[in-house]
Amino acid sequence: MARRCEVCEKGVISGNKVSHSNRHSRRTWLPNIRTVRAIVNGTPQKLNVCTRCLRSGKVERAI
Repeated sequence: MARRCEVCEKGVISGNKVSHSNRHSRRTWLPNIRTVRAIVNGTPQKLNVCTRCLRSGKVERAI
């Protein structure tokens, strides 16, 4: 499954997991990516899109 939104280019980010005792270890945050059929230049096409772009209406879904 793709890990990057094809509309807004949102991708994986990394940082530290911090425990209760303040120990640090590396971790990653994955975006919520869905494969949807969308209208691109008048034709339906499969795109990997984050749910934020779907919800905000940046993508026109193909039915």
